Amino acid sequence: MLNNSPNSYTDSFKVAMFLYKWRKTLLVLGLSAALLSAIFTSPLFISPLYKSTVIMYPSSSNSISKSLLTENQGPKKDILEFGEDEQTEQMLQILNSNRIRDKVIDRFKLAGHYGIKPESKYYQTRLKYRYNYNIKFRRTEYMAVQVSVLDKDPQLAADIANEIASLLDSVKSDMQKERAMKGFKLVEAAYFSQQKQIAVMEDSLTQIRKLGVNDYETQAEMMNRELAKEIAKGNTRGITALENKLQVLATYGGSYVSLREALVNEKKQLSFIKSKYEEAKMDAFEEIAQKFIVEKASKAERKSYPIIWINIVLSTLGALLAGMLVIFMVERSPEFLKKLKHKSVRTIK
Repeated sequence: MLNNSPNSYTDSFKVAMFLYKWRKTLLVLGLSAALLSAIFTSPLFISPLYKSTVIMYPSSSNSISKSLLTENQGPKKDILEFGEDEQTEQMLQILNSNRIRDKVIDRFKLAGHYGIKPESKYYQTRLKYRYNYNIKFRRTEYMAVQVSVLDKDPQLAADIANEIASLLDSVKSDMQKERAMKGFKLVEAAYFSQQKQIAVMEDSLTQIRKLGVNDYETQAEMMNRELAKEIAKGNTRGITALENKLQVLATYGGSYVSLREALVNEKKQLSFIKSKYEEAKMDAFEEIAQKFIVEKASKAERKSYPIIWINIVLSTLGALLAGMLVIFMVERSPEFLKKLKHKSVRTIK
């Protein structure tokens, strides 16, 4: 509701009269503030900074084998799927790590570029502060990650932003491969051990076959049938020959059956370990992009800082408000002005 009381009109009139009375002083004050602001925010005093940005999405899958080899893979393992909240937070954490920061500082010689000498006091603290001030990482409203780089050299700003995006792949891959390589070594040892064990079992089975045991169940059935025939004929030599063969079957048949069944199970296990071996090998030695680049950084044509007109407006408004406050205090308190003059005189004396 608007206040239409007589007091409101009176107050407004007083303010208008106050502004009109001191219009020249306020005008000079405002123009002086605007001029000084324009001068001190010019390139003579403040180096202009140019901004370049990279926008990227994390990938949903970090494992190549789970994306390409694993059966019955869910949608989150799709190699073409964009990452969600968890992957975005992981990407931001890696981008803010000292692994990337140290690589960027070293590759672009940022200490010298920022004018920070290695022998200066608090060298590391100052260097990290300048890096964190000029290079920012944030999550966008669409769950992407934005890398923003400010620098007085527009081309360098674009190069740093693009390099950070590239380093994300190598740094994250190095972190994952360190663990993937250990897993691969374990699976590799199990795979070769299983192969050796099967080779020993197959060699033992071959030796038993050389003794005449090739198919225990079938051979035993056939020999018993033939033995019955020979007994019926009364063929002593045939009976003796069959009994000797049956004795061999009785001696080595159990071992043959045990080895044969164990070998089937061991080969199934070898097939399972081999699939894990292939997955671990792919994760340990192959690389895959950890991100989707939506927008690459390019050389900025216009500076991003300082924005002179905003500084001029803010400085002018601040000067006018401060001037009006001082004038108001002086007008309302003549005794304050007298005390101020008296104090100045005493100081001079």
